[in-house]
Amino acid sequence: MVDCTRCGGKPFYTRRYSGETFCAGCFRESFVEKTRKTVSKYKMIASGDRIAVAVSGGKDSLSLLRILSEIYRPRGNEIMAISVDEGVAGYRDEALDHARFLAEELGVKQFVVSYKDLFGFSLDEALDWKEDRDVSSCSFCGVFRRRAIDEAAVRAKASVVATAHNLDDYVQTFMMNLMHGDVARLGWLDPAYADLSFPVRRVKPFMEIYEEEVALFAFQAGLPFQSVSCPYMHEGLRSEVRDYLNTMEANHPGIKNVLLRSSLDVISHYSHSSQKESVPCSVCGKPSSSGLCNVCRMKAAIEEHVKLRA
Repeated sequence: MVDCTRCGGKPFYTRRYSGETFCAGCFRESFVEKTRKTVSKYKMIASGDRIAVAVSGGKDSLSLLRILSEIYRPRGNEIMAISVDEGVAGYRDEALDHARFLAEELGVKQFVVSYKDLFGFSLDEALDWKEDRDVSSCSFCGVFRRRAIDEAAVRAKASVVATAHNLDDYVQTFMMNLMHGDVARLGWLDPAYADLSFPVRRVKPFMEIYEEEVALFAFQAGLPFQSVSCPYMHEGLRSEVRDYLNTMEANHPGIKNVLLRSSLDVISHYSHSSQKESVPCSVCGKPSSSGLCNVCRMKAAIEEHVKLRA
């Protein structure tokens, strides 16, 4: 491995798609620099914003909390951590411990909400309902998780929510929308798109950074890694798309970057049409596209399932 491209120091990481080699220090500088440029390019965070970082306790969200604290607290922005306890036995407790530890270390306030308190059931309990239904656990969980993050952000009085979705997450979602035929949803991926169904604006500062680089940053920063993975993570299409894109990247370095650029070009044509008028949900009053939001629809089905089994 050649010496660091920037300073000639001891090599630590080679970014294959660009041909750059970094020492440990220059890699960290480059990572923070890419995050800052992404935030600036898409005007994600403004002066005075109260930033709530969605911290699951995984490597990506812990890295995001550390970096945004480093960049924006000196500028006067308030940083908070919001965490969701979905209720996954043998998995979520460890992650929440990691999130709590880093929040305390950085001196930021943490707000924790749970599915059990908000909806009356844990994810493990809820998934008993979907056994015979054609929906992945991740898709099912996502509906409730988005609502839980909204609730936590409102309680924290945040003006913006930062999630740790990286480049891999972004292009996977783009590909999955195409494969599912959800072309209308492409506009929701536009970094400049303001989804009016979210009470607090959402941003993705890591959307131009490879997942492997986030993992390397977390390792270098001494952030904890979970010892177990979510038991539901390999269900559905996303896992297959992830494996396919990783294989393509290994054989053709930079192809994920090309896909990101292409997806943003395509998405720009759909972002305007995605700004549909919403109506209040007939049950909870939250914004909905059809009069009954997905959270209330799924919650009612689960409650009915519980009654039938009682």
